Amino acid sequence: MAGETTGVDIIDAALAGEAAPFAERLVADQVASKLASQDATLWGPEAESEASIRLSWTTLHKSSRPLIGEIEALRTDLRSEGVDRVVLAGMGGSSLAPEVITATDGVALTVLDTTDPGQVADALAGDLERTVIVVSSKSGGTVETDSHRRIFAKAFADAGIDAARRIVVVTDPGSPFAELSEKEGYRKVFLADPNVGGRYSALTAFGLVPAGLAGADVARLLDQAAAVAGNLADDVTDNPAIKLASAWVAAHERGAEKVVIGDTGSGIKGFADWAEQLIAESTGKQGTGLLPVAVEGPDSPGFADAKADATPVAVGPAEGTAKISVTGPLGAQFLLWEFATALAGRLLGINPFDQPDVEAAKKAARSLLDNPDALKGGEKPSTVDGAVEVFGSEGVATDGKLADILRAFFDSAPENGYIAVQAYLDRLDDASTSLLRGEIAKRTGRQTTFGWGPRFLHSTGQYHKGGHQNGVFLQITGAVENDLDVPDRPYTLGVLQHAQALGDGQVLAEHGRPVLRLHLTDRAAGLAGLVRAVQEAGE
Repeated sequence: MAGETTGVDIIDAALAGEAAPFAERLVADQVASKLASQDATLWGPEAESEASIRLSWTTLHKSSRPLIGEIEALRTDLRSEGVDRVVLAGMGGSSLAPEVITATDGVALTVLDTTDPGQVADALAGDLERTVIVVSSKSGGTVETDSHRRIFAKAFADAGIDAARRIVVVTDPGSPFAELSEKEGYRKVFLADPNVGGRYSALTAFGLVPAGLAGADVARLLDQAAAVAGNLADDVTDNPAIKLASAWVAAHERGAEKVVIGDTGSGIKGFADWAEQLIAESTGKQGTGLLPVAVEGPDSPGFADAKADATPVAVGPAEGTAKISVTGPLGAQFLLWEFATALAGRLLGINPFDQPDVEAAKKAARSLLDNPDALKGGEKPSTVDGAVEVFGSEGVATDGKLADILRAFFDSAPENGYIAVQAYLDRLDDASTSLLRGEIAKRTGRQTTFGWGPRFLHSTGQYHKGGHQNGVFLQITGAVENDLDVPDRPYTLGVLQHAQALGDGQVLAEHGRPVLRLHLTDRAAGLAGLVRAVQEAGE
């Protein structure tokens, strides 16, 4: 893998100068060494109770070692039974790290972090005779993951397969899910360290179990993290975590609150998607924070043409317009970015371990599920343009041609604001939707993020409500051709997906944020029309 040496280079001389006082403050206060020794007082009295049960991630390179043998033993047993296809049901911290680990190692893992019926049906269509599903949830109450567990358990049973033998669980000790798993007799229950929050859990059982069962070299990840751990605990200005945190916060203080992350040949696949949750959910609160923008590469819109409100960060060697370069193998990068995020929280004056605004969208979705009539035909689009129905929150113009509606919507974003594209679609079959990010960024000149719903609710959703309130939100939903029932639940996956989109839109609107929802009555035709309209809107 390229970039085996772990380090941070602040390429921009002006930014390096601005970052120096922040680094010196962290060194003087001995924050790095105190963090490594799990000092819960670093973020102030209000954060202390939460921090006291969220700092075990600093020593996972040691404490996770016993997992390696357990994972390998289970993998060997499964393969001896002809079971070599691994499906992961998990959201946020339970899915993002395993996906990066397996993609980087080049091993297959089917990740279910969606409520789209088509994407779940595709996972079910794989060879169930060869399939084991890893169900990862700290409590077991995550509605998406619980739905996946129910659907797969029924599919196994319908195929004459002992479902309990094909379900592996990762959860916290003493959780309701641990109790249910014991009652159901599931094949194996891995108990993760409960003193680690989801977004810091890459090197816990949540990251290592699904990746290891799929064939990734997870022992090497721990070795890589161990190799850099000592440097990250040093109270010196050359500490890479201190350098990275200080540069982020120095840029933030002069209005560059966006952190644009692009890969420049690191050999790591999809790292920005993992870092996105870590940074957004940890710092986006109390009206402040760092907005991560995951882009395709250093030549991408938003990175190559970043303006004063954004700092391009290269994962890999310095390239293009990058102002910061971060190098190192994946295990080391996990720990480095976690340390840097916690240190940035100290400098920003926020608690990097809570997520006070995440629950709001979940509550709104549950409320809609409890009132199915609100989801059935009660909505009337303001405009219909071909296969696209248009809905908008109060104050959002929704009349006229789709291109004109989009142009006005994009123009409503503040000069240094951002546009968030949120696609409640099939991440595989509708993958081309993600190309809208670059197209919108190029044509509007504004930083543009892209998230697949509902997984971004477990990631950037916190920043959208709690961070800098300068975003506008473009939701894309789509008609469901073949829905899937959720066993023993009064809703289908399609209904759940719709409720999640409407619920989040409702909460954003209550926060005074502009929301434009485009519903594709025919997904293929609607996406084609939407792309044309975006291109027109930027002319």
